[in-house]
Amino acid sequence: MPQQKADYADEAEIDAELDELPDEETVEATVERLEERGFDVIVVDDADEALDAVQSQIPAGVSVMNGHSTTLEEIGFDEFLSEDDHEWESLPDRIWSVDDDAERQTARRESQTADYFLGGINAIAQTGELVAADLSGSRIGAYPFAAGNVVIVSGTNKIVPTLDDALDRLESVAYPLENERAQEAYGVESAIAKQLIYRRETEEGRTTVVLVREQLGY
Repeated sequence: MPQQKADYADEAEIDAELDELPDEETVEATVERLEERGFDVIVVDDADEALDAVQSQIPAGVSVMNGHSTTLEEIGFDEFLSEDDHEWESLPDRIWSVDDDAERQTARRESQTADYFLGGINAIAQTGELVAADLSGSRIGAYPFAAGNVVIVSGTNKIVPTLDDALDRLESVAYPLENERAQEAYGVESAIAKQLIYRRETEEGRTTVVLVREQLGY
């Protein structure tokens, strides 16, 4: 079963004030700022609705790739993508069918240009910026340009007042939790090696943010 935030919360020291659910007025104001910055936004109540919303965004026949995301695991997307009950080309299935390490790495790089790339985000400023980071860049590399379309799923617990707070949340909430996960999953520590501040989407309709009124992800 996929690891959940609860599996690491006791071991990781986090700033809980940057991981709280906001009130509805804050959510609405954040949605407005995101839309002003060119992002399409869908707000749903729970994980089941989030999975439905994600599925509705992806047409049949396209290639689909996902970066590692606890949120995607929590809403059931990873499991759904690995099954045959969809009409998409699953790039993770292709990647993990490759035995040669170098060829697999090449396939991972090529997957950044998927028709639809899905992932999470580490923080959302109420002013409309998105902040994300990872060790290899295999998730955030697709967001700025490479993928044809991007769908980002996030719990509203990742909404914080300012961009500075979003950067703080990355360091004091997302990283400690991800570091615990990486040590258990891979036996190595994680690092904020490659970081993205996604200030604006300039291509209309390219990037959709699905906001879930639940505490999800890191």
